[in-house]
Amino acid sequence: MGIFSGLFKSRDKPTDSTAGSRYTFYMGGSTSGKAVTERSAMQMTAVYSCVRILAEAIAGLPLHVYRYNSNGGKEKAIDHSLYLILHDEPNPEMSSFVFRETLMTHLLLWGNAYAQIIRNSKGEVMALYPLMPNKMSVDRDENGQLYYQYLRSTDEVGGKNETVILKPTDVLHIPGLGFDGLVGYSPIAMAKNAIGLAIATEEYGAKFFANGAAPSGVLEHPGTIKDPQRVREAWQSQFGGSQNSGKIAVLEEGMKYTPISISPEQAQFLETRKFQINEIARIFRVPPHMVGDLEKSSFSNIEQQSLEFVKYTLDPWVIRWEQSIMRTLLTPEEKKSYFVKFNLEGLLRGDYQSRMNGYATARQNGWMSANDIRELENLDRIPAEAGGDLYLINGNMLPLQQAGAFANTQNDDGKEENTDEEVLEVEESGADGDDSGTENPVPKRDNRRGKLV
Repeated sequence: MGIFSGLFKSRDKPTDSTAGSRYTFYMGGSTSGKAVTERSAMQMTAVYSCVRILAEAIAGLPLHVYRYNSNGGKEKAIDHSLYLILHDEPNPEMSSFVFRETLMTHLLLWGNAYAQIIRNSKGEVMALYPLMPNKMSVDRDENGQLYYQYLRSTDEVGGKNETVILKPTDVLHIPGLGFDGLVGYSPIAMAKNAIGLAIATEEYGAKFFANGAAPSGVLEHPGTIKDPQRVREAWQSQFGGSQNSGKIAVLEEGMKYTPISISPEQAQFLETRKFQINEIARIFRVPPHMVGDLEKSSFSNIEQQSLEFVKYTLDPWVIRWEQSIMRTLLTPEEKKSYFVKFNLEGLLRGDYQSRMNGYATARQNGWMSANDIRELENLDRIPAEAGGDLYLINGNMLPLQQAGAFANTQNDDGKEENTDEEVLEVEESGADGDDSGTENPVPKRDNRRGKLV
């Protein structure tokens, strides 16, 4: 144990520069000259759309606590104290949807999501409260053990300026992509140049229209102007601003207007803005059609893109959430019997016709019952006595446990006989006086069953 304690003592504390409030990426700003923070980035429509799509998708998924049953399957552990907290109400102040939406927003902007765990005297989880990531820092003590340091401020409910030390068992920490596996990097910080360029192009477009959608230029006068400031202000008041766009200028005393800036088309302004939207969507791995870019989407591929969004975008986030919750909120003994699972089936459902065809195949091949299908379609169950739980197979649509029931039946004497095939009883030549000397076998008919025996 001494070797391991020395190893952890020698390890550096988590030093991801974008963790907590230490935004070293932001000190110099972006190469476009625009300051990029989590709040300024959210003013970009593309960033806001991506964050909102992912946060609402994770928040809207059903989240359940399951237990393994004796049959090797699973069932919802509704009686577990954690079920109500995760599924319905993490704390008295917010619903499960709002709680997960908030934490997912933190995770996408800061790269980390934190929630304080409130436990009772038995160690059971009673409530979860979100914590702001920019006020949290992760460090190690002299023994190499992790601890969380939270800067509480007066802008929080009932808060005051103080530093609170929390143990790892008191914090639900969901880290994003990082280098040390303990704290995550902020996607906003890592992509600050792409977002900064998008902010710059949007600001350029706003100023372009604020100037009346006319390029800046030079007013030339053949003589000498005594008060150039007055002429400039008069020109700006009459022709500046989007409200004056399209006005006809009347120049006196031989004055001439000469534009000196290139047009937005020459600067490929619109193309730049469009590319930056796709660039931001690429950062969050969101399909362009989900942020309003339908150029390369069609009715034939948009459903497939939506399924890929679930598989390649949402699924990694879901796994990150599930494992963090199980690691922190379940005791070692509970992990043997319980697990937490998001339900993605609703997002993976195709159109109505595709679902019905899939259900028909599952029903006819005996691995889904009518009630299994009705539960997926959010319909009431058929009573068991009415056959709602029966598993059928194609052909005669018999219950699975009765498949081949007519293969072995009993005759009148109680002995089993095979009735699936026609059995021909052949008399040997000369055994019966009537058929003496015949070469071909003569079948006999059993009139009771109308078959040849």
